[in-house]
Amino acid sequence: MLEDNIRKIPFLNLIRRCKNAFEAQEVLLSSQVDLVFLDVQMPGMTGVQFLQTIRQAPLVIFSTAYEHFALDGFNLDIIDYLLKPVHFDRFLKAANKANEIFHLRNKAWTSVSSTDYVFVNADYNLVKVTLNDITYIEGLKDYIKIFLKDATRPIITRMSLKSMEDKLPPGRFIRVHKSYIVAVDKIVSIRKARININNAQLPISDHYKENLYRFLDSASLN
Repeated sequence: MLEDNIRKIPFLNLIRRCKNAFEAQEVLLSSQVDLVFLDVQMPGMTGVQFLQTIRQAPLVIFSTAYEHFALDGFNLDIIDYLLKPVHFDRFLKAANKANEIFHLRNKAWTSVSSTDYVFVNADYNLVKVTLNDITYIEGLKDYIKIFLKDATRPIITRMSLKSMEDKLPPGRFIRVHKSYIVAVDKIVSIRKARININNAQLPISDHYKENLYRFLDSASLN
């Protein structure tokens, strides 16, 4: 039913239908996926459990026959919740919402890329940070340190590393550890599980290693 509904909507393109979370994980690793219609009850791993394992999840719409899963879904930032049986008008409403959010996010990323700077709160001021000056960013619970080239000390601001990650344009910065984001063009070398960047040795966690090397392989081919 979902496949039929997807094919009726011009801006949706079905990449793959997966029988379980493990098949879906393979698709997310090998393909550019913008939106997932995710069933909650699946064999082996529930949709909620699966979503909790994804580091950078695409937009997600839950589909289930059980209304009590709604709170779990919205706590994981899903964009909509479809109760079975799903009528096409309700499906179309969810798809339009996903399309709108997708374009808003892309517009925000494009805006950051074109302006090439972000503003952060530091020392009771809004401080302009030029993206090209950032070498890496370190997360410390509710604070982050933004390290800049040619600067003697970092900018410290109260925000999460995830919030900062969302401000940065994709392709120029990459998460390599739960506590570190690095500027790709500032990477000098990588040895085993360490990155050499601006005279600093930063750890690469196993959780992010595969994504980092896949990104670098893609960049080298381009």
